[in-house]
Amino acid sequence: MAKKDFDVLEIVEKAAKKLLSDEKLQEQFKKEPIKALEKLLDVNLPDELLEPVIDGIKAKLVADKVGDATKLLKKLF
Repeated sequence: MAKKDFDVLEIVEKAAKKLLSDEKLQEQFKKEPIKALEKLLDVNLPDELLEPVIDGIKAKLVADKVGDATKLLKKLF
């Protein structure tokens, strides 16, 4: 993957979906996010490229959980 082809938002979306469907990979992501992301994307990129992606994935996962909680609360009321 060439640096110019590195679309952070696209990678965040794809990685977050895969992480949500794979509990074992989620655990690895919590312990070793860079290694987990490299495994997930099947790439070996410099850490400075992966760190913004990791931050984006963490934010996306939190946002998805908040969205799910909001949906549940709406059903209650």
